[in-house]
Amino acid sequence: MPLIKSISGIRGTIGGKPGETLSPIDIVKFTAAYGTWILQQEHPNKNIVVGRDGRVSGAMVQQLVVSTLNAVGLNVIDAGLSTTPTIEMAVLFEAAAGGIILTASHNPKEWNALKLLNNKGEFLSSEDGQRILEIAANDEYNFVPVDKLGTTTVNDTFLDKHIETVLNYELVDIAAIKARNFKIVVDAINSTGALAVPPLLKKLGVENVIVLNGEVNGKFAHNPEPLPQHLTGLSTEVNKEKADLGIAIDPDVDRLCFVCEDGSFFGEEYTLVAVADYILQHRKGNTVSNMSSTRALKDITLKNGGEYYPSAVGEVNVVNKMKAVDAVIGGEGNGGIIVPDLHYGRDALIGIALFLSLLAKSKKSIKQLRRNYPDYFISKNKIDLGKSVNVQDIFDRIQQKYKNNPSNTDDGLKIEFDKDWVHLRTSNTEPIIRIYAESSFETTADNIARKLMQDIKENI
Repeated sequence: MPLIKSISGIRGTIGGKPGETLSPIDIVKFTAAYGTWILQQEHPNKNIVVGRDGRVSGAMVQQLVVSTLNAVGLNVIDAGLSTTPTIEMAVLFEAAAGGIILTASHNPKEWNALKLLNNKGEFLSSEDGQRILEIAANDEYNFVPVDKLGTTTVNDTFLDKHIETVLNYELVDIAAIKARNFKIVVDAINSTGALAVPPLLKKLGVENVIVLNGEVNGKFAHNPEPLPQHLTGLSTEVNKEKADLGIAIDPDVDRLCFVCEDGSFFGEEYTLVAVADYILQHRKGNTVSNMSSTRALKDITLKNGGEYYPSAVGEVNVVNKMKAVDAVIGGEGNGGIIVPDLHYGRDALIGIALFLSLLAKSKKSIKQLRRNYPDYFISKNKIDLGKSVNVQDIFDRIQQKYKNNPSNTDDGLKIEFDKDWVHLRTSNTEPIIRIYAESSFETTADNIARKLMQDIKENI
């Protein structure tokens, strides 16, 4: 299995040869490179916040990361089991020099990763990420003598602080949520969502919470990516319990999707659409999503008097575009919500609180709420890559084939077909090509995706 080194972090499978997997040697090497880069920034303090999701390998990886940071002379604030957005906010709470989140997000249990943060609690810029990769490649790091070793302190309060910050956000209406007396089923996917989502719901006034897969052991009960084909258990339980809705998150709690009261899916693409609709009802402004996300966000934005802007895929790209256009809400169609005046990171907890506020005040069921939004269908597919595939050459040939159609090469290749589109791009986290196609008709989206997948296979 591969070791993926990118500006967004270091990701790989546990077990195997150094340089080919996320081995202990690679963990130490890239942590030392990150620590060296942090020291070069000359931040006022040398504190780094480190936290992890519930993966089986998490404790082992965290021990290596913490010790390595100490060995380069940095102090560690050990948050233990936590969520990605919580660690992002902890960097701000502590005015720390940076942070590391140990999570492979939606990847299966054999994967883990080092997600690297700057002193704003945000993912690194491409320039900073590239610099860390260079430090690692050239062994430009040094370890300090014994009298200059960093220290480690434990702080388990960040998740509570994160939840309190969400509860105090001005558009979160706790009274309205409590008045609706929701019954909610949560699929916590055997990770730290079990520590975050139920306590949040209780403090939002939701007394009737049923938790599936609530043991934090990293032995994921199903594929951890929150997609409909993986959430049949949640859908069944919502029906069985006659619940008002179901909530699913991924293992590090930065992605969010919902199940309607009849067990149908609200649609992960529409998590951002609904939350943006709520925000825009109260604050006029601009929105951003990546170019693989549904056009429904653009429709809702224009309806509310704002402007919509697309970005390249990747949280750092969405954040940069949001800052550039002063967006009031943004995110990604995979269920990632970014509320900029809370923090510039995807955050399922603020997403849940705002969505429930919208749902409660609408006095509608979640199924009725979904009918408020345009119906677009995205067909999401992927093709595994061999080690020697020249992806850019493939994209160039496909672009030439469809040269009479409008196209965009800012992030892979996006081709327009009248009001439909297809987006081809390599993944930042897996050795694959993703093929996303959207249309007003599900069969059309599927057909476009299949056609382009065939084009790719013919050019590999």
